[in-house]
This record gives sequence, C-alpha cells and structure tokens, in this order.
Amino acid sequence: MTIAESNRVSIEEGVVFGTGGARDLKCDVFTPPGKPKDAPAVLLVHGGGWLDGDRTQLRGYGILLGRKGYVCVASEYRLSGESRWPAQIHDVKAAIRWMRANAADLGLDPARIAVSGNSAGGHLSLMAGATQDVSAFEGEGGNLGHSTAVSAVIAFYPPVQLKHPEQPLSQPVEALMGSDATAEALDEASPITHVTRAFPPTLLIHGSDDAIVPVEASLGMYRALSAAGVPSELHVYAGQPHAFDAAPAFGRQSAEVMELFLQRYVGAPATTS
Repeated sequence: MTIAESNRVSIEEGVVFGTGGARDLKCDVFTPPGKPKDAPAVLLVHGGGWLDGDRTQLRGYGILLGRKGYVCVASEYRLSGESRWPAQIHDVKAAIRWMRANAADLGLDPARIAVSGNSAGGHLSLMAGATQDVSAFEGEGGNLGHSTAVSAVIAFYPPVQLKHPEQPLSQPVEALMGSDATAEALDEASPITHVTRAFPPTLLIHGSDDAIVPVEASLGMYRALSAAGVPSELHVYAGQPHAFDAAPAFGRQSAEVMELFLQRYVGAPATTS
C-alpha cells in the first residue's frame, strides 16, 4: 500500500441499514484512514425538497470530514412520492440506530454522533435533534433497542416552519404532508416549534440570497435556539443562493466551519490530518 492509499478515506457504498416501506434502505459509509476506533461520527442527510435527491449528494462532505477523522454515513430515506411524512424522519432515526448498533464495526463512538443535512435534509436533521428518543417519531426501521440521541445538529439552508400564515402550502410540503394536512400536523413537523433548552447544539449555514428557503428561516431558528439557551451559531454567506456550497470553494470552507463546530460539541478525533 502506498502512502497516498494509506491516507485515503475508504468508501463502502450501498450498505443496507434498515427497511422502510418493505424495502431495503441503503447508505454509504466513509471511514477515515487508519482504522479508527471510537471516532466521532456524522450522519449526512441529503436534500431535494423531500421529493428527489439521493445519498450521493453529500459525498463531498463524507470525504472532507472523513479526512479530518470523522466516520461519516450518508443515508437515504423514503421520498414523498413513495411515502408521506413521517416516513422520512423514521428512516433518519433508523440510520442513527444502525450507526449506534454497529458502532464497533464502523469504528465510531456511539456517544458521539452528530447529524447534518442540506435543505430538506437540514429540516430532517433538525427534527432528529428535536425529537431524539421520542416514540412518535421513531418508526419501525430496526435496532429499536438503541437510542436516537444525537450530540449536535448541522443544518444548511433548512426549512424550519412548514406552513406560513396567509400563504398556501408549497408544492414540496403538500407532497410531503398531503393537501389535507392540519395546522397541528404541520406544526408538529416543523423544527422551530420543538425548540427547548434540551435541543442539541446547532450550527446553521445559509446564503443571504436564497430564493428557495429564505435566509429568514435560519435567522428565526437561530433566534429561537438562542432564546432557549441552546448553544448555537449561524453563518450567513453574503450574496449566495440555495445550495451555494455545491461550489468547491464554498464546500471546502463549509467543511472547515463544520469541523470546528464538531470539535467543540461532538469532540475531536484521536488524530486529525
């Protein structure tokens, strides 16, 4: 093995972590160099308006954070065309339980798992942090004896309130929740309504010119978290649109911001490159 190969993040694709809707759910596992043991870990949850997208969207973060010593798992979940809410959060919780159940084989510390997502995945990440070990949100996805607690949450340009007063439901939210969704159901699926002092430390990242999820979503979430006394921070990138971190320079800088946050609230790996 060459030096370059020994320093490379290994990627195992298409690993089954559970079932949803009677089908297998799969993830990709990013393992840092050096056969880690008890490393901090990050579950990566993709975006796509709950309508589309797949686990490969966050491959770049799996590699970038993997190089820093974090075991990363990029998981899929049932999209809204297949199953309505709350199937999506059930599948995210199933991935967290699977990570904890297989911690020794994955080389991760089951007490140090963070969840990070972009757009709709940011919404799901916030909901995972807000409802850890809450039975109504756990689902049937296997490993039910394991906790769904997370040490921290990272959310890029996340929807935080699914229904806004005096506005019709957006098409993605209607597909997720159904056109007949009640105000109570929409609130229950909105992260901002679940903020308490028990919310995990949270990092929010947003572009100021986001026309899909306006930056006011992260601003409002940050204010709610701060008012509740939750350790939280907000990074707003001037002039940037939705999904701005798909550009390599912004992706690399975002990974640096994520790493610093993870070091403080999840813990640093034993060794970092």
